[in-house]
Amino acid sequence: MTPEREQNVAVGAEASVDGAAVRRAAIATFVIFATNGFIFASWAARIPAVTQTLGLSTGEMGLVLLVGAVGSLCSMPLVGPISGRVGIVRTVRLGGLLAVVAGGLLAVGLLIVSVLLVAVGLAVFGVGIALWDVGQNIEGADVEHRLGRTIMPQFHAGFSGGAFLGAIVGAGLSAVGVPLPLHLAAIMAAVAVIMVLVPRHFLPLTAHAAGAAGAGAAGAGAVSADAAFANAHDGASPAPAAKERGGARGAWTDPRTLLIGVVVLGATLTEGAGNDWIAKGSVDGLGTTQAAGAALFALFVGAMTLARWFGGRVIDRLGRVVALRLSMVSALVGLAVYSLAGSYWLAAVGALLWGLGAALAFPMGMSAASDDPRHAAARVSVVATIGYIAFLAGPPFLGFLGDHVGLRTALLAILVPIAVALVLAGATRRR
Repeated sequence: MTPEREQNVAVGAEASVDGAAVRRAAIATFVIFATNGFIFASWAARIPAVTQTLGLSTGEMGLVLLVGAVGSLCSMPLVGPISGRVGIVRTVRLGGLLAVVAGGLLAVGLLIVSVLLVAVGLAVFGVGIALWDVGQNIEGADVEHRLGRTIMPQFHAGFSGGAFLGAIVGAGLSAVGVPLPLHLAAIMAAVAVIMVLVPRHFLPLTAHAAGAAGAGAAGAGAVSADAAFANAHDGASPAPAAKERGGARGAWTDPRTLLIGVVVLGATLTEGAGNDWIAKGSVDGLGTTQAAGAALFALFVGAMTLARWFGGRVIDRLGRVVALRLSMVSALVGLAVYSLAGSYWLAAVGALLWGLGAALAFPMGMSAASDDPRHAAARVSVVATIGYIAFLAGPPFLGFLGDHVGLRTALLAILVPIAVALVLAGATRRR
């Protein structure tokens, strides 16, 4: 579907799209999330091997990872306007294409042992993942509103499930000595095929979401069925809709959106640190093999997958605020146990609790940002940007700190932002 066609049909989308089309879109969105997780974990699980190949210290590897973070953070605020102009399908496909190109650059950089080329590959990878990730979250939020029930955690379970599979594949290939460049080349070929076939089943954005993704939809409207469902379900008192500023600028000045962003920033820091450093932390701090470190990472993302798959029912039953606070407590305890454990198996228990606690915060933040479908795309983009500051920039900082105090000890610094997220969890309450 062309972006022009996507925008033209957006006005009548909610009325004209049947249930079968919504289900197809939900499956397609799930597959795209899973592919995103697979490609990310395939890289993250073998960061120790990359560090060794390039001859870098933990802090130097953190600096290389920071290049990818900068690529994502610079491009992420533009995804809402881009998706409104060219459509979600083209936005996600562009992100996938850039990720494929980045995979090629990384493979060549590792073959010729070039830190510079690997850094360039990570910068391109960061831009591609930003377009891909925010685009899939905008589509997921729109599908969730059409279904009228909490499904965003299941989309993120797709991400975690893909990451779990990617971590298992990475651990297995590392154990049998398959070169990482060959590993990356095979993955990028599969991603290219998926990006051609799957996003065509996405739905055109609703009128409100499309307006927010583009120039922004200002003005007041009647309380939607989604809002009524949310208010009744989460115990909030129904209130008449008020006129709010739309678009990217309005989203960046909306107090509730910024508070949700702070919550997500603290919560996703624990996820990003786990993704990047659990494997290497066990290798450096516990003296395990690279394969054993990758297996611990697989346990972490496996726990996240289970929590996200079944978490929607928990959220609908307890409400976002209670579910988020329970998640933060689990993440806090698990991270402390992992960092202070003296044995591999105790560290595994910590990784399990850490993964369970890190699972639901980001999808709950995306759902909270999209409560008002009129401004969903712009606010999802803002919250995702704030969250990814922690998700992408936090782990490199921890790498630098780890050079001085040890990586597992450095991870204890995350306890502070987790506590902040725990205190501010009330900001995610449904309107």
